Amino acid sequence: MSIFAGNMIDQQTLEDLEFPVLRDWLKGYAVGPTAHQKLSSLSPLESREDIIKELKKVFELKSIRDEGEVFPRLEFEELITEIKMLPITNAAIQLEGFLRILYASHLVNDLLVFFDKRQDEYPLLSDILEGSYYTLEIIESIELVFDRHGKVKDDASKELFEIRAQINVLRKQINRNFDKEIRRLLKENVLGDTKETFINDRRVLTVLSSHKRKITGTVVGSSNTGSLTYIEPQINIPLNNELEMLLDDERKEIFRILQVLKKDLMQHLELIKSYQSVLTAFDFINAKSRLAIVLDCTIPSLSEDLEIELFEAFHPILWRANKDAGKKTLPQRIKMDKFSRMLVISGPNAGGKSITLKSIGLLQIMLQSGLLVPVHKNSTMCIFENVLSDIGDNQSIANELSTYSYRLKRMNQFLEIANKKTLFLLDEFGTGSDPDLGGALAEVIFETLYNKKSFGVITTHYNNIKLKADQLRNAVNGSMLFNTETLEPTYTFSTGQPGSSFTFEVAKMNGIPDELIELAKEKLDDKKVQMDKLLNDLQKEKTYLTKLNNEHIEAQKIAQDSFNEYEEKKTYYDEKLKQFRESADTNHKFIQYGKKLTTYIHRYNTNSRKASINNPLLEEVKKFLAVERSKELAVKQKEKDALIQQQKNPSKKKKTVKPQKDEYNRSKIKVGSKVKLIATKQSGIVEEINQATVTVSFGFMRMKVNLEKLMWVQ
Repeated sequence: MSIFAGNMIDQQTLEDLEFPVLRDWLKGYAVGPTAHQKLSSLSPLESREDIIKELKKVFELKSIRDEGEVFPRLEFEELITEIKMLPITNAAIQLEGFLRILYASHLVNDLLVFFDKRQDEYPLLSDILEGSYYTLEIIESIELVFDRHGKVKDDASKELFEIRAQINVLRKQINRNFDKEIRRLLKENVLGDTKETFINDRRVLTVLSSHKRKITGTVVGSSNTGSLTYIEPQINIPLNNELEMLLDDERKEIFRILQVLKKDLMQHLELIKSYQSVLTAFDFINAKSRLAIVLDCTIPSLSEDLEIELFEAFHPILWRANKDAGKKTLPQRIKMDKFSRMLVISGPNAGGKSITLKSIGLLQIMLQSGLLVPVHKNSTMCIFENVLSDIGDNQSIANELSTYSYRLKRMNQFLEIANKKTLFLLDEFGTGSDPDLGGALAEVIFETLYNKKSFGVITTHYNNIKLKADQLRNAVNGSMLFNTETLEPTYTFSTGQPGSSFTFEVAKMNGIPDELIELAKEKLDDKKVQMDKLLNDLQKEKTYLTKLNNEHIEAQKIAQDSFNEYEEKKTYYDEKLKQFRESADTNHKFIQYGKKLTTYIHRYNTNSRKASINNPLLEEVKKFLAVERSKELAVKQKEKDALIQQQKNPSKKKKTVKPQKDEYNRSKIKVGSKVKLIATKQSGIVEEINQATVTVSFGFMRMKVNLEKLMWVQ
């Protein structure tokens, strides 16, 4: 019988991927036991609809937090006991139980007010409150009985008020009598150092045992050494007895008051049940949203097709460990679809192969458990029926199975289940047996899983698996990059080619003598040495090209910055030049007017007494002014005619310039588009667009490019 049922993910996979660690984090964010229990058993959901619904609930609450909205503080105690006791006649609810109901009513009312005008913005969270409604009846009923300190009020009933009044009078009398007795006995030096104490809530004298017969009263005890005797003064004995009876009356009256209150609250039992449901639901979602905030998680695009494309993906447990250690965690970019559904990852030991594999698996488990994932928002994920792993050194001690036998037994179960909606995570695939025989068996299993159209992420050192991935149409190699200069892993994943295990390089780095390494190489098959050397050389070449590309990107950035600076300065000076020219034209016009006016001034005759002597000059001035005025009116009329013409022919209002072909193509560029660099014709995939700057992945390289330098392909 298979250990797997339906589309549930088996417990071993959750353990392999360290999902229980995330559960523990989540439980730390929960307030009540119900959410704590649900988070303890959190596992992948079965239906796509349930997964999407849970993801959206968490995303809605995280959005509220991110936007800084004043959301009610989710602090409460659950009402399990109170809901159980309310319907039972004469059952007592503790004072704290009524206060829990009071606080729950306040909190749910606050939630109802918050979502009242936000139903369209947060529809799924609003739906949680569907069974509740706003009311002050519960609050008012409880506050009639309890004060703000959680104590039953004196005036909760007339009888209680009278009883407590008598208690206060009696206590004052008891204290007056006791203080008087203390003052008298102090003069006789018969009291111990402490003078008094309380036994059974009664104030008693601390008397030196040698003088106890001098005191009138009842002995109620003595010290451990017997040197002190505790005596209740005779004058207070009947008063204390009366006080006990009054206190008993008080307890009975409080019980009666609470029973009346309980009966009143019983009318709201269904609403109180809804309080429990609402608050525990929000507690559960809030824990998940708090984890999402800490890990900076989001909802990726959920594809109907089986495909994974992760941008800036982090392994959350590694990220947190590195953060605590003050280290930086490098993000991963991983893509799998129907054309690359089997991903074979190779590279040096301790280079990050297992972390990359576990990152894919853990993020998938998180998503299908209704948790947001630490990836870029442009990432794409899907839903698998099964996620199955074979990771680590597991063995069955009870059945006396070796690690290899255990893994084979588990692999046989995988082969029974495998279908096109299954994701396999196989770490150190094929190891544990004879390298040649184990490698051959691993290759056959690999082909079988491939033929079942399953998805898989596989880490391996076997060259035959790497070659098989290269030969199969829908499989792809990937490698963890290695710095061949420092002989250290870079923990960076790259798709497209297998990686060398760098066995001899790592051995040299760890101090193994060169002569031993050369002897080891002589014992190997020449083809294996050549294969490893080829992969090593490819890695070196790739590292060199990456370095060149980074230098090119930096140079391009410097050139672009310089060009942008030049464009800004050119625009600035062009505007200045335009202003100077306009100012010069205006000044020239005024100068011409000034010169003309000067000639008129010089020609104006002020010496002659003849009134008509300047008439010809004035006529000339009028003519000049008329001509200039007519020019201005002509310009204004021309502008007016043009405006009227535009209104009559709106289609000709503004001449539309047909965009050039390259501009049209650039307008089609979006995230995921295939593009080419116009200058080099190098093809790449768009990862991110930030205004005029585009981040493009060219195979194993990423670079930021100005939009104008790209051409859309598809």
